[in-house]
Amino acid sequence: MTTPDIITAVPVAFGADGALDLDGSRAILRHVAASGNEGAFVLGTTGEFPAMSIEERNLVAKASVVELAPHMRVIVHVGAPSLHEVLQLIEGARAAGATEIAVITPYYLPATDNALREFFGAVSAASDGLDVYLYVFRNRTGNFVSAELMAELALLPNVKGAKVSEESLDVIAAYRAVVPEGFALYTGADRDLGRAAEFGAQGVISGVSSVFPKPFRELAAAVESGDKESIAEAQFKVDDVVATVKGDMTRMKAAYAMMGVPAGTVRMAVEAPSDEALADLRRAVDLYA
Repeated sequence: MTTPDIITAVPVAFGADGALDLDGSRAILRHVAASGNEGAFVLGTTGEFPAMSIEERNLVAKASVVELAPHMRVIVHVGAPSLHEVLQLIEGARAAGATEIAVITPYYLPATDNALREFFGAVSAASDGLDVYLYVFRNRTGNFVSAELMAELALLPNVKGAKVSEESLDVIAAYRAVVPEGFALYTGADRDLGRAAEFGAQGVISGVSSVFPKPFRELAAAVESGDKESIAEAQFKVDDVVATVKGDMTRMKAAYAMMGVPAGTVRMAVEAPSDEALADLRRAVDLYA
């Protein structure tokens, strides 16, 4: 079987006062660069992009390309509620040296299919020289891309794929049935790395793998081998780290600190891990880091 891609969703470091910690962010990026994963997805949900200014996002985009591009693909997320902001972020990503970008659907206000057609059409027109990935996250944005609409958007110039978060693999399969050959699909469900290919996905975009890449690399290798026992053992480890981290950036950063990576704190209103959660993270670090 083909080895599934692991694209790391990367956190951003902030200081105790909420200021962007660019040095801490670079330390995280260097940790990710050594993971062996195929790529990095920066300034997405795990990167707390809604809480960052355009200027801050452009700074992190530049640091990401510098630290990561020699080692892996770098997909810079440039999504925002308005096209006005997105166009500025596209130019920032291009100036940073990025060659791949992702754009989440507009959010907060409901968007019709016609509005999404216009929005992504404008994104496509502004993205010459860049590969564009649509980012579908209905549970956070309130807006969804149906299979029928995905079939249209996948034909736009420069649009090369999509990331799909918190949807079943059946949604991935429905997209695969209507998009052109070579269109890349990634699930945002960390646990589904081993099953993604069965539903037409190239792999996962995983925040947990930013901290604990080894179990994910082990599962990818086991999937390639096709050995059922190895797949089951590796899946257990992936399930363990996913259940321990829970996609929570404060837990990711606590685990980083245990590894000596100065990852700072979060900017958004996310509760700090309990003593019990910290003990579980310590166990996971000892087992899998």
